[in-house]
Amino acid sequence: MIRADTTRAKLALVAALWVGSAPLFAQSQMEDTRIEAQQVADGIYMITGRGGNMGLSTGDDSTFLIDDQFAPLTDKIVAAIAGITDHPVEYILNTHWHGDHTGGNENFGKQGALIMAHDKVRSRLVNGKTTDTGEVLLPEPEALPVVTFNDSLTLHVNKQTIKGVHVHHAHTDGDVIVHFEEANVIHMGDTFFNQRYPWIDLKSGGHIDGVIKAAKVALALSDEHTRIIPGHGPLASKLDLQNHHDRIVAIREEITSMIAAGQTLEEIQAAKPTAPFDSEVDSSVSISAERMVDIIYKSLSQ
Repeated sequence: MIRADTTRAKLALVAALWVGSAPLFAQSQMEDTRIEAQQVADGIYMITGRGGNMGLSTGDDSTFLIDDQFAPLTDKIVAAIAGITDHPVEYILNTHWHGDHTGGNENFGKQGALIMAHDKVRSRLVNGKTTDTGEVLLPEPEALPVVTFNDSLTLHVNKQTIKGVHVHHAHTDGDVIVHFEEANVIHMGDTFFNQRYPWIDLKSGGHIDGVIKAAKVALALSDEHTRIIPGHGPLASKLDLQNHHDRIVAIREEITSMIAAGQTLEEIQAAKPTAPFDSEVDSSVSISAERMVDIIYKSLSQ
């Protein structure tokens, strides 16, 4: 029988070799990345860099971080947070399992942060990630969420009631929307791509209907003063979220009608059902209109 530590060592070596052979421009992108913090409410910030937008809550109680981007950026993220508060990160909540939101888990875990996430996030991380070469890379124990939950989680820190609400089968099967009740701030993770078409990870349990439902959940929690941190894109308002919702609902309905009429994916893509909305999104920083149609078609055909 192969010992677990031997297997992990081999996988770590594979990972090291893969990183060592990565294109220099990719490493340069990480080195050139700037981590910037934008205050959205008293003690609450949106932090951007490379990967999913992070959320930060600071105060007398603790420093609470939502998502942590890629591992090579941890030092820069820590430095940016140090410019806001003297307290190190004590709690992290992952909105889902993708590497641009959980890549820093191991580093922060080794620094003593307690990591929280939905049950499905831990189970997917435990099973590892498959590289382009087919190797499965397993995370170190420090990268795994210590506290997991099913439907909801409530934290009481920094004079805030912070609720994490699971939305089923949206961007993935483990998405969490985070609501700062007193501050009127919502972090939606990748259930919301602001001013761009959303990517839905069908292989991880995502579905177009879940993304629409996630928007409805957040809209019900919002008013005209709510600040919404999307997984990707600029800080948003309720109107931005409403526009996102209406856009994807309209596209879904059009594709549904085309499928019912017996049209193939190629025929639907050629008809360009996203055309009325293409000018509203920036496809240069997200998926294309054609890819959006492909995702919705496959989502509805499952």
